[in-house]
Amino acid sequence: LQWSSPSEAIERFKSQEMQFPPPQLYELCRLCNFSSLQELNKFSSERALEGCERWMPVMLTAADGRLHLLPGDELYPEDPDYTGEKNVVLSTDKKVDDLMKEGSVFHRMVIKDTNNVALYVNIQAQYKHVNPVMINAFSDYSSKL
Repeated sequence: LQWSSPSEAIERFKSQEMQFPPPQLYELCRLCNFSSLQELNKFSSERALEGCERWMPVMLTAADGRLHLLPGDELYPEDPDYTGEKNVVLSTDKKVDDLMKEGSVFHRMVIKDTNNVALYVNIQAQYKHVNPVMINAFSDYSSKL
């Protein structure tokens, strides 16, 4: 076990010293918005009564990687399969870069391999939440953000 700040943990992830599944990496990126535990505690206390939404990442397999799509992303399905019973598989022959250049509304994690992950978010967070800090962008898609 090792205690690390969120930004330190992300740096260890990027240098391949640690592994995090996508949900934990996303939350670490959200925690980067806070410089102290007191600031996080204040935010969570004030935001607690605002509510929550249920969401499930939807994986889109591209020609050279995967996208974990989240609610609000323009490619997120209208009716996601929350239970896995429909066994819906989303895939495309397009490359990740093409999908990013064609898009404009992002709430997605782009995974090219285990430690080559980028997070793109330009939607307004629901329920007074904070968006994650974007990390490890492959290319500059800021013109679309």
